[in-house]
Amino acid sequence: MDTQFKKGVLDICVLAAISKNEMYGYGLKVEMSKLMDINENTLYPLLRRLEKDGLLETYTKTSEAGRARKYYLITSKGTDYLETMKKEWKQFTKSVDKILEGGYTNE
Repeated sequence: MDTQFKKGVLDICVLAAISKNEMYGYGLKVEMSKLMDINENTLYPLLRRLEKDGLLETYTKTSEAGRARKYYLITSKGTDYLETMKKEWKQFTKSVDKILEGGYTNE
């Protein structure tokens, strides 16, 4: 998939994934990589930005292997933002699909 396509939707994909289950960065990368190509150089700056914007918050938890991991969870502001963006995404993709199918007129 084209990088520009992904850039526009990664915020809502990350927020949607974390809204279902609190995750640490690498675990999120592994899960998202099952559906799309995403690398750590894209993901970690995005997570930091979402945290800075108040859409995510973090806490540290020690794993079973004894390693401390930074977990991300969605804030109420993040949940509100996600719901708004999901509605806008559905409207946008519906319009794009209509155009791609030729469902518009040149009048």
